[in-house]
Amino acid sequence: MNDSITPLKSCVFFDRDGIVNRHPGPGYVERVEDFHLLPEFVDALRVVHEKGYEATIVSNQRGVARGRLTQETLDRIHDKLLTALRAEGLDLLDIFVCTSEDDANPNRKPNPGMLLEAAREHHLDLKKSWMVGDDERDAIAGRRAGCKTVLVTAGDAPTVADHRVSSMAELPDLLRVLLDRVH
Repeated sequence: MNDSITPLKSCVFFDRDGIVNRHPGPGYVERVEDFHLLPEFVDALRVVHEKGYEATIVSNQRGVARGRLTQETLDRIHDKLLTALRAEGLDLLDIFVCTSEDDANPNRKPNPGMLLEAAREHHLDLKKSWMVGDDERDAIAGRRAGCKTVLVTAGDAPTVADHRVSSMAELPDLLRVLLDRVH
């Protein structure tokens, strides 16, 4: 009997606000029309796909729990995102969100729950995967999940991230260097 085992895939996990779309500043993206995809993310995602990696978004969205937006609005924002990416010939493996306000929730970053869930659902190798975010919580979640990490933020404050760039404009070139080609 020949049991085939699905090989584990490598993935780049991206935080959403400030990485995928323009950060709303304090507060939340509360309306579909306020979601603005960053062209630098599109460039970074293109590199990720060229290198053979999957791409997944993992995002804390407690604005839902706080009543700032509904789950339906959040879903429509993500539909807008996916439509814009398809227009560029790109896609995402999945989008995971934690809408809880409870910092003890295992899925709320800096806890690694969303990454671990994605790994289970999609057969991902976390040791060969990356987490990219603009907050220390993203780097901590990535490290806790066993991923390598990139922090996108200006300054030189201490970080647990493996690598740092000061802006999204620098991310595509860094990913070209960091990501090994996978098959």
